[in-house]
Amino acid sequence: MAVTAARADVLVLRALGLGDALTGIPALRGVRRAWPDRRLVLAAPEVVGRWLQGLGLVDEVLDTVGLLAPLRWVGRQHVAVNLHGRGPQSHALLAETRPSRLVAFATPDHSGPAWRPDEHEVDRWCRLVRSAGGACDRDDLRLHVGAVRSTEALLHPGAASAARRWPAERWAVVARHLADRGVPVTLTGGPAEQGLCEHVRAHAGPGVRRAGRLSLDGLAARVAGARLLVCGDTGVAHLATATGTPSVLVFGPTPPLWWGPAIDADLHPVLWHGNGSAVGDPHGTVLDPALDAIGTDEVVTAVDALLASSG
Repeated sequence: MAVTAARADVLVLRALGLGDALTGIPALRGVRRAWPDRRLVLAAPEVVGRWLQGLGLVDEVLDTVGLLAPLRWVGRQHVAVNLHGRGPQSHALLAETRPSRLVAFATPDHSGPAWRPDEHEVDRWCRLVRSAGGACDRDDLRLHVGAVRSTEALLHPGAASAARRWPAERWAVVARHLADRGVPVTLTGGPAEQGLCEHVRAHAGPGVRRAGRLSLDGLAARVAGARLLVCGDTGVAHLATATGTPSVLVFGPTPPLWWGPAIDADLHPVLWHGNGSAVGDPHGTVLDPALDAIGTDEVVTAVDALLASSG
């Protein structure tokens, strides 16, 4: 469905998944502060966009997946903000909507702040929006979804690519350890990850269950209410950061300095055996060596320490 623009609208492009949406929340809040009297329209995937709309972070959603099709936008003289990428393709997509102003990183055809490849994702987009007058920083990551804290530990073994997917048998060892400690353990995963969750559950044994399919609202509430989350470099990790749920994270191809927890470092220990000079492919089809190097003993030690500190 197309969105008909008003002159006062701000159109923000971030046509990406859950993790990207969450790391972009501070920048969205900065956009709101820069143009407080205007309607904020987010071009993003429908499910994620409507969830952000329900939280009051945006006013309208233009269903958009990637950069393959023109934006279904009717109107002129709005402000366009590129929170999607460095350009030029994403710049051009927004330019086709005829904005009165384009806020975006510099390219040969556009003046703006310089892109920094080694910058944390949260800081990158905050810096861009601050350049346009919208105050925002890492503290704007925080979300309040109204969940009540439980005794449950969540394990999320899935990830969008094989490079970021720690082996299922190791997840089973961590799940078994938690269950043996008397901690209720639940495995979460999207529709494509139910087989993986069942594999982990079968190897972990009694006391470990699957959450089944959850809506995004349901997943957010489950993470926000958990005693502990253990997962990889994926969107669920950013939910834990945003909601303040303690988490142990296993990282592979991408340095935590770029995509790791941006606030409350003591609540979110990150295990990583990579180095900045040999960054892997986060979309790779085989397990990243840095992730493969993380042993179950390290994860169990980190989990025990976090449980002890949280009471």
